[in-house]
Parts: sequence; structure tokens; C-alpha cells
Amino acid sequence: MRILTTLLLLLAAFFTQAQTAAVRGQLQDPGGEAIPFANVALFSARDSSLYKTGATDDAGIFDMKGLGAGAYFLKATGLGFVDFQKQGIRLDANQQLDLGVLTLAAKDINLTEATVTASRVMVEVKPDRTVFNVDGTINSAGSDAISLLRKAPNVTVDNNDNINVLGRAGVLLYVDGKRLPLTGEDLTNYLQSLPAEQIDRIEIITNPGAKYEAEGNAGIIDIRLKKDKNLGANGSVNTTYNKGRYHRANLNGSANYRNKRINAFGTAGAGDNAGFMDMNFLSYQNGLVQDEINNHRNEWGFYDYRIGADFFLTPRHTIGFLVGGGMNARDNNSFNRITLAQQSTPELIDSILVANTVADNDRQRQTYNLNYRFDNAKGRNLNVDLDYGRYNNDSKRYQPNRYYDASEQVLLTEIVNSFETPTDIDIFTFTADYEDKLWGGTVGFGAKLSQVISDNTFLFFDEENGVPVRNDRRSNRFKYDEKVYAGYVSYNRDLGKKWKFSAGLRAEQTDASGNLQAFLPELQEPPVLLNYLSWFPSAGLSWEVAPKHNLSLNGGRRINRPDYHVLNPFNNQISQLSYEKGNPYLQPEIVNNLELGYTLAYRYHFKLAYSRTTDQITRLIAPDDEDPRAGFITWANLADQTIFSLNVSAPVQIIKWWNAYCNASVSHLDNQADYGDGAVVDVQAFTYNIYQQHTFDLPFGLKGEISGYFSGPGIWGGVFLYETSWGLDLGLQRKFLRDRLNVRLSANDVFYETGWDGYSNFDGLLSYGSGRWDSRRIGLSLGYRFGNDNVKSRKRKTGIEAEAGRVGGE
Repeated sequence: MRILTTLLLLLAAFFTQAQTAAVRGQLQDPGGEAIPFANVALFSARDSSLYKTGATDDAGIFDMKGLGAGAYFLKATGLGFVDFQKQGIRLDANQQLDLGVLTLAAKDINLTEATVTASRVMVEVKPDRTVFNVDGTINSAGSDAISLLRKAPNVTVDNNDNINVLGRAGVLLYVDGKRLPLTGEDLTNYLQSLPAEQIDRIEIITNPGAKYEAEGNAGIIDIRLKKDKNLGANGSVNTTYNKGRYHRANLNGSANYRNKRINAFGTAGAGDNAGFMDMNFLSYQNGLVQDEINNHRNEWGFYDYRIGADFFLTPRHTIGFLVGGGMNARDNNSFNRITLAQQSTPELIDSILVANTVADNDRQRQTYNLNYRFDNAKGRNLNVDLDYGRYNNDSKRYQPNRYYDASEQVLLTEIVNSFETPTDIDIFTFTADYEDKLWGGTVGFGAKLSQVISDNTFLFFDEENGVPVRNDRRSNRFKYDEKVYAGYVSYNRDLGKKWKFSAGLRAEQTDASGNLQAFLPELQEPPVLLNYLSWFPSAGLSWEVAPKHNLSLNGGRRINRPDYHVLNPFNNQISQLSYEKGNPYLQPEIVNNLELGYTLAYRYHFKLAYSRTTDQITRLIAPDDEDPRAGFITWANLADQTIFSLNVSAPVQIIKWWNAYCNASVSHLDNQADYGDGAVVDVQAFTYNIYQQHTFDLPFGLKGEISGYFSGPGIWGGVFLYETSWGLDLGLQRKFLRDRLNVRLSANDVFYETGWDGYSNFDGLLSYGSGRWDSRRIGLSLGYRFGNDNVKSRKRKTGIEAEAGRVGGE
């Protein structure tokens, strides 16, 4: 990574001597309103050849850099406006020309035709991120965030709902640009309670720059919720119902009011859902064979809300606030049955353990944000955020463990346990980011201060004569306090006509403590203290080899810190013979990423990636040291993990009424570790994943959609090798009432092949497993949009399409 950074800095020093000029300006409508996401193109006056293309931003501003001296003319186009042309533009070397305000005349448009022309492409591949446009895809109806992530390009979700990107674990989840502090089961429950109808798009950033916090080895996934930007009063209401083995019903609504001084908005949703997860394991350890059934039935209801406003004090100054919250009440019934026998005589069952667990989980969250933004529309801007979030999780479980004889008729013993595990999380953050023009480019620097306080109580009870008695040997309280102080500097600029360069350096000082408070003095352990300073360089270089041919090279260093879930060393009992426990001695993992990208005709994208992670935090399954029948799940640092991957993304118009999108990825993973006493990890796997979506313009205003994926074998965690799986979804859509009413029908996982199966072999425990969940469903979604039907939203769609290359590639 040092070599890469040095090389790119030397290249930058060389190219900064090149002659470079720039042209900027702002597009406005006749009423003085900015025109966002319009297309802008610069042509050579000598032969009228296309020289540079671009698009306006939210404020209607365009900024074309890296131009050579010469004579040009400019064209600007936007849906609902007469094409604009400005002649007589002459640039000298290094000149920064500001054209000021350019006014486009309005023209009449046909709403129906405009809607068809401006439909968003499903996936956009941008220089720094891949965007999965959820809104408008038919098969997303009635789905949730975790299900959408399974379909997103470059993303896989394993059997424990752990999210991986390009085969790498350790993804940082954001919602609307704010870090989501949840992990494990808490994160899964939140994503399951976030309906697809509230999501606009999912942004996947595999190699974030210095501006982003360095946490997250695999990068960042930012879930962007819907937010209407039309003028006046607008809103929508959406209801979905779908049915698999169990039902799911959701109701969501949004509203906003916007004028030149204020943008007030709000969303709210509620749902009543049910589902299941069935798992089976066959395990061999210590001369024993165990056949385990682990079935879960879940019912959950939720509500959530977001209320906010932006106040445009002047054209340059904006302040805003955002308040959000929600509740998720979940009831879980688990049936766990394990038969025990000797490996030499597996047909002779020794005993059977049955553990029926009943759990009641209530989760609440409240988040608050204050924001200030300054933008002089000439490249200088300042953004300041103050955030506070509080997450309260209350969980109670009742678990009778009953041992039967081989006939399962005679009760041998019964051990009844119950658990109370409340968790309170408080998060405080302050963020400031500043950008300005410097030396023909843009310099940025900023700081972030954050504190996460997690207070976890684990109370274990033994039932004696029907009365629960707290077991102080199995109970504890674990408090985790993490402070991170970060600062960064970044710089990017065009290096002549064909080269672009970016570099950044981020420093993060981590001060964290994990304090275990045992209820018995002899079980007290010293606190876990983490105090270290880490540096995270990042750099990127792009080169326009020829028209419609672009190469990019990006590299960076990132970190993944262990959280409170994986540090707490006390046992979380699944049954008498199965439990999970944390590891207080985990070290943060460090990854170095390198990505080489190639774009053809602005549409076809290829990415070759390499990553090497040291001290990889991974999930392992191992036999218990004391009870030869028991096994447990824990976390440990692998010595290293190496991943090579290739991703290809291609939109294709097969015929006029049939459009397709294909995303394919292949990767090779190599996990290595030696924990001594024969506990060795030496696992390699070649895996691949293919996702396709086909949309059809059908008669009578119908639109059809067929999408599906095929996933090859791979590795979850450190040692679990999984087999192939696939799924196919169908959808049908029709709009009514001048496109205000949207009716969607969907059928998900039609052939019911989305489950998983595989095996792990580690430290004397060989385990085969498989799982299925409520993925095969049919659904109906009704959405109604009300309010102003102005042109701004349609122009926004056109701009997004242009960024994807559909316009620029022609």
C-alpha cells in the first residue's frame, strides 16, 4: 500500500504541470429555480466533435475540469426544457471560466412518454460506488432490507445473516449517510423491519475514501430512504401484503412540503409479519454423532417514523434537523431436538434432548440530528452534523431442556433455564467536513468525534421447584465504551484532459474499554483495554484511454474493530448442548484493498479486486473442552485472509421492449490460522455469483419483470463451506390514474431453492448443516402518489439515467 500511494503521488506531481482549464455555471428555469441532473456537453468549435460531458448537481451547477486551451460551444438538455446552446467559449491554459446563470426555456411535454423515457436503470456503476436502485423494481414489493441485500450486486448474505461484499466480511451499514450501530441479531431484526417500499436505493462503496470512517473491511453499504424533492405539497401511501407459509403486511406513508425557504418532510410505517427458519445439523465429535433439528417461528410487529426539515436561510446557508424512531416487538418460538448416539453404532440412540425456547424481544430506537451546510456554489462548502442515538433492547427467554430415552416417551431429566438480557446503546457523534478549490483541484479535510456506550446485562436463571433462581456463576454485566477521534485530508483534481487523481489520509485514535462485572469475585476478569492510533491512506487514479474506454486504479487501508457482541466471554445458551461465547482477547483486523476497474462505452463495467486481511475476525464452531457432547460458537482472529475477485456488470437492450441487466462475480478465498493443539484453519474456495434482471414492456400498459441469481460454493466465517443455491422471482406492474396509482404483483423464490447447505471441519468437530426460510412468497402492492406533478422529479430521473451512461454512451 505504501508503494501504491507513493507511485500515485509521484504521478500527481508530474501531471500537475499539465495545462488545465475548467468551465462551470448554473442552469435555471425561467422562474429562477435550479435545474438539477440536466445533461451538459462541451463541443470543439473547430470540428463540432464531442469534447466533454457532464451533468448538473442538486443545485443545478455543472463543473467541467481538465480542459485544454481552445474554442468551444456548450449544449445543455433537460426533460421539459428547450435544448440550450451557448457559442463563443474560448479558454486559455489554466483558465477557470464561470459562465454564471444559464436560463433554459420551458416546453410542453407528454407526461406518459416522459415517464417511460426517464425510468431509472436498476444498477449504476459510478467511479466510487455501485448504486442498486430499489424504487421501481417490481420484485421488491413486499420485501425487506435484508432480502434486498441478498439481491444487490457484489453482496452476499450468509446463513447467520452476516453481510459480505466482494467475498469480504466486515461491512459497515449506513442509513441516509449515518452509521447504524447495530450488529448481529439486532442488525438483522432492524433490516427485517425496514420495508422495501421505504427504500429508494442501496449504495455499495467497496473502497471508501478518507472522508469516510475507516471502520468496515469490506467497505460501506448506505441504505438511502425515499425523500421527495418536488415543490409544493406531495406525498404517497403504500400498502403491501404477501403470503408464504406465513403472512406479512405493511403500510407506509410519506409527505413533504417544499418551497424556496423550507423543505419539511416525514415518513411513517407499520407492519405485522411472521416467518420461519428451519435448520438441520449432523455433527461428529469425540466419538459421538448428533442429529439436530433447529426450527424457529417468528412473529413481529413494528412501527417507525422520520420527521425533519431543511431551512434555506440564504442561497448559501442551510440548517436542518431530523428525528427518527421506531419499535420492533418480536415473539420467537424455537424447537431444538438433538439425538445422541455413538459413532460406531449411530442407529442405537442413547438419548434425545428437546429444548423448546420461548423468547420475547422488544427493541426501541430514537435518533436525532442537527445539520448546518454552507455552499457558495463555487466549490467551497462546509457541512457540520451533530447526532445522538439511543437503542434499547429488552429480551427474555424461557428454555426447558428435557432429556428422553430413545423412544422419546420416558423423561430422564429436566433442566429449566430462563434468561433476561437487556442492552442499552448510546451513540454521540460530531462531524465536520470542509471542501474548497486548490491548485486546480479540490481539497477536503474534516474531523469526527464519536462515542459508543453499550451496557449489556446477562442474567441466567435456574428454575427450582417452579421458581427462577439467578445463577451468579453464569450471569454478568458487560459494559463497552468506545471513543474514536478521527481527522482526514483529501485532494482530487484532473491531471490534464484524460487523467484524474485522488488521494487521502485518515488518522483514527481508538480508546475503548470492555468492563466485565461478574456477580462472583472469583469470576471477575480485568477489563479489556484498547488504545491505539491507526493511519489509513487511500488513493485513486483514472485514465480515459480512448473515447468510451476508461481505466481506474484504487487502493486503501481499513479496519474492523471487535464490538461488544463478540467480546463478552460469558456463554449465551442455545440449548444444554449448544452455546455461543465471545472472546475478550480479539484484536482489530486490518485489510489492504486494491481494485482495478475498466469501463467500456460508459455502460459495461469490470472490476478486479485484491484484499489481504490480517487478524481476520471470524466465526468458528468448535467442541466444548469439558462436555464431550457439547459444541459452541465463538469468534477468533485468523492469521490472514486473502481474496481475489472479479466483477462484471452489463446492461443490455435486447430489443426495444426488452431490457436486461447482468451482474457476475467470481472470487477465490484463502483462510489461514493455527491456534495450536491441532486447531488449524487451512481453507480455500473458488466461488461465483450471477444475478440477472429482465424487464418487458407488455401490451395494455403492463410491465413484466423476471429476476434471479445463482450462487456457487464458498466460505462463510472461517471454516464453513457452503454449496450452490439459486432463486427466481417474477413480477408484474400496471399504473393507473395518470400514473398516480401503482399496482404490483410479485412471486419470490418460485422454485424454493434459496436455502443453504454445507459443512465445517475444525478442531475435531465435523458438522453438516442446511437451512430454509420463508423465501417463497406471493405478494400484492398498492401505491398511490399525490401532490404536485411538476417537472423537477422527472428531470431527476433523467439525470440518474445519464450518470449510468445510457445517454452519454450514445
